[in-house]
Amino acid sequence: MKKISEKSITDLEFDIVLEQAASRCATELGKSSLLTLRPHTSFSRVQIEIERVNEYNSSFSSEHNIPSHGFESIDKALGLLSIENSKIEIELFQHIAHLAKTAQSLLRFFKKTKLFFPQLHKFGEDIPIEKSIPKEVDRVIDRFGEVRNQASDSLAVIRKQIDHVRGKISQSFGSAMSKYQSSGFLDDIKETVVSNRRVLAVKAMYRRKVKGSLLGSSKTGSIVYIEPQAVVQYSQEMENLIYDEQEEIDRILRDLTNWMRPHEELLANYQRYATEIDMICAKALYAQEMNGVMPNLNDSSDLDLKEAFHPLLYLSNKQKKQATYPQTIHLHNELRILVISGPNAGGKSITLKTIGLLQLMVQTGFLVPVHPQSHLCIFESILTDIGDNQSIENELSTYSYRLKNMNRFLKKCNAKSLLLIDEFGTGSDPELGGALAEIFLEVFYEEKSLGVITTHYTNLKLLADELPHAANANMQFDRNKLSPTFQLITGEAGSSFTFEVAQKNGIPYSLINRAKKKIERGKVRFDATLAKMQRERSTMAKNTKELQDEALKSKKQNQKLETLNAKVKAKLESYQTLFDQDQRMIVLGNKVNELAESYFLNGKKRPLVAGLLQLVEFENAKRKKQSAAVVRKKKAEKKKVKVEVEKKIEKVREEKKEKPKVVVKKRPKVQFHIGDHVRLFEGKAVGTIDSLEKNKAFVNYGTFTTQVHTDELELVKRS
Repeated sequence: MKKISEKSITDLEFDIVLEQAASRCATELGKSSLLTLRPHTSFSRVQIEIERVNEYNSSFSSEHNIPSHGFESIDKALGLLSIENSKIEIELFQHIAHLAKTAQSLLRFFKKTKLFFPQLHKFGEDIPIEKSIPKEVDRVIDRFGEVRNQASDSLAVIRKQIDHVRGKISQSFGSAMSKYQSSGFLDDIKETVVSNRRVLAVKAMYRRKVKGSLLGSSKTGSIVYIEPQAVVQYSQEMENLIYDEQEEIDRILRDLTNWMRPHEELLANYQRYATEIDMICAKALYAQEMNGVMPNLNDSSDLDLKEAFHPLLYLSNKQKKQATYPQTIHLHNELRILVISGPNAGGKSITLKTIGLLQLMVQTGFLVPVHPQSHLCIFESILTDIGDNQSIENELSTYSYRLKNMNRFLKKCNAKSLLLIDEFGTGSDPELGGALAEIFLEVFYEEKSLGVITTHYTNLKLLADELPHAANANMQFDRNKLSPTFQLITGEAGSSFTFEVAQKNGIPYSLINRAKKKIERGKVRFDATLAKMQRERSTMAKNTKELQDEALKSKKQNQKLETLNAKVKAKLESYQTLFDQDQRMIVLGNKVNELAESYFLNGKKRPLVAGLLQLVEFENAKRKKQSAAVVRKKKAEKKKVKVEVEKKIEKVREEKKEKPKVVVKKRPKVQFHIGDHVRLFEGKAVGTIDSLEKNKAFVNYGTFTTQVHTDELELVKRS
């Protein structure tokens, strides 16, 4: 069976994920089992395991609460069952009964809810529910961990005898204590227990006066402990009975062990099942912590991570209340190799580790913190080269170690491999090491492996542009703030921002300029061009986002208006229906009124009855026969609309009543004269009165003259 290398697991810190998930297990066996989990390379197995975890995760937000799955390990009991004529102790039998009840409770629950948890049900559907196991243990052992009297007839008889003898001992001891107490032979404490026997606390001077067995004395020697003679014979009988009781208990437990022995395999299945459920639960709880979801799995070479978070970084930042930046990466047959460049500490390595760690988690059955529309495939091998692995012990330099890794990559890489290489080509002369790295990249490309590579080498960036199924990507850098934005942009190479980062870290500008002069002008120009392209892309992205926000805002506004229009239309239709109904009733009322008036004038019933019948038949001809339910529904709708209209009318009436009357302030009457300067109350132009006729004045504005009522004028200046 193909396995993911332990080196990749170590490089990507997958063991830390296992430790964090294991801490959420309810059982010690679950914890130890989870820590040993390793990624699978079978698509079907990964699919099943991740579906189980997803189903368990869904139970947290549903009404179907999965029963408790806690239990104690029965490994010791299983070992004893495999040995002929062995005996299992009471505590282990309690563990067996509890495990059987737990496993059977889970099996019954998932059988009952198989529509909601199909994979969890399928997982245990072949395990039989043997009700006799917990019943047999409960028949023999009570909840306090004691063998029941009813476990055998002999045990019941022995314990009855023990109770009888115990009563005799108590009676005899009580008589002896009363006798010697009245004689003044006993100390103030009167009695105590020595070697599980009741004894009298006798003053040392009277020890010869008290008949019985001497069992000890106090530290000072002032008190001796004597078992009364009358009690001694009963104590010996009690010891014999207790021995018989223990022998009978051992026989019962041995018989119970023999009865349990045929169920050894079933008990082992119960334990494996409950352990697996415990691990599934721990994975689901871990997913809850990081908002993990089940991505779409495919059996092709299609890795599409949307809004993917590094799990460990996400949980750490969550605890610190700091932001974590997600990444979006898509690798497929048409884009197999992604070469990421950009400044140091810009997020290149984290992006690399995010891809690898999420892939390991999915192939181990974990839900992961990505967008639900993400797609992941299954790799047979995940090859990593991350960090400085210089080894003094093995006398290997960083570059030597990396060359050994590359040799391993060349042997193992294929179309089902994922390559994750950090700082590709570093550790040697930039030109020579870069050339060798270029050849390695070409081989990986030819083998059709999927891979993500981080580098600062220009030749690798150029090669990624030349290869049809490879591409550059860069981590964005804010040149104004001189800090990374942790945003990955696919399609163009990134600048390392060497001089900008140096400036941020306090290197004098004069030294930076001297450094620029030391290198080729073309390289500086190339790096500057990359930096400029990144700035332009950043500006375009900002503008695009603003436009998208505006478009989204407009869309929401349109939807809101459409919803409002639909509601208004529905209301109008309801009101129209009600209005039409009222109009019909008015017409009918008028016709009935005419018939009534005619009857009032002539007093003839026949024309009245004939007219009413004719009217009823005419109305019935318009009606369509409907079921009682439809009629009731229409009546209810009509009543609802009517009530609503009446409420609105009542509200309008109340508002009309409560509406304060507008008090018009009366303007003082002014006696105008010819030549007075005046203007309209609501105007600004000032004119002169040329003449007056009753309540009208002719006002001259210079270019024109107009006739105005004197109530509309105000005095500006007297003539």
